[in-house]
Amino acid sequence: MLTIYSDKHRLHNPPHEFLEQGLVPYTESPARAETILAALTAAGVGPVAPPNDFGLDPIRAVHTSAYLEHLQTIYADWVAVGATPTAVVPFTFPRPGIDSASATPYARAARYCFDLSAPITATSWGAILSSAHCALTAAQRVLGGEQVAYALCRPPGHHASQDLMGGYCFLNNAAIAADFLTQGRQKRVAIVDVDVHHGNGTQRIFYDRGDVLFVSIHGDPAWEYPYFLGNANERGDGDGAGTTLNFALGQGIDDARYLAVLDEALAAVTAFDPAHLVVSAGFDTFDGDPLGQFKLTTDAYRQMGRRFAALALPTVLVQEGGYAVHALGENVVSFLQGFQ
Repeated sequence: MLTIYSDKHRLHNPPHEFLEQGLVPYTESPARAETILAALTAAGVGPVAPPNDFGLDPIRAVHTSAYLEHLQTIYADWVAVGATPTAVVPFTFPRPGIDSASATPYARAARYCFDLSAPITATSWGAILSSAHCALTAAQRVLGGEQVAYALCRPPGHHASQDLMGGYCFLNNAAIAADFLTQGRQKRVAIVDVDVHHGNGTQRIFYDRGDVLFVSIHGDPAWEYPYFLGNANERGDGDGAGTTLNFALGQGIDDARYLAVLDEALAAVTAFDPAHLVVSAGFDTFDGDPLGQFKLTTDAYRQMGRRFAALALPTVLVQEGGYAVHALGENVVSFLQGFQ
């Protein structure tokens, strides 16, 4: 299986984030991608290739120009007004009734961010752009005839929407790949998100589009991040009515229960009859992941891979979450070998 990877991911390495425990070391660390790559190499899963440079045009098809400009300039503007050079982290957030058009970097940092887990450092943009190009390259290779390609994206992307970052995500790699695969909205594409956290950004991007089916299996927002989207009654709007499907599950889900839900999700994919499939492949469903409360074993990922492969669709696999670093490489290898 072809893997698309860039060591530019190392350019994004913030020192900390703010979670419920307070200020903690950044969980979405470079060790994640490096552990996966080492495991793929040791297992001989397949060749590894660098991403191509697509510029910004296919990314503008998903994200607003103002947001892309913000991502590229906010760090320099932040430092220029005397804010800490450690990282851009908002400390106040707009809400209905207290929003304005203030252009100060303090306001901008908050306007384009919904939490405290997406710091931007001096070199982050290089990693963010390269991650999106990994997803686009995998999509390009699939359009060129590859049956499956794995984009080892870091930072991840499924929490990022058209103009909003958060949850470690800045550009929505899976959405960018999916839009690219529609070839100007001429072909149907299905996205299946198996991260333990709902792909709120992906849902927002495609909520009113009928050419992209978004299916997510995740922890119920009643107890799991990002809390505000991912309920079963969210089904799409306008042209996209019926093209969003959320499976919000309880804590402690085991292999058998998860795979049964996945079978139901994949039946919906088959009914949609897409030309291509994108999988937002998160591994924070693993038992013991510090940011998830599911109980999947390594073998579950092999079974998942087999089920996706059985669809016989040209497929782009996009790396999302997974924070039990000691087991992450083994879990990814199990998934990819199952697919093979």
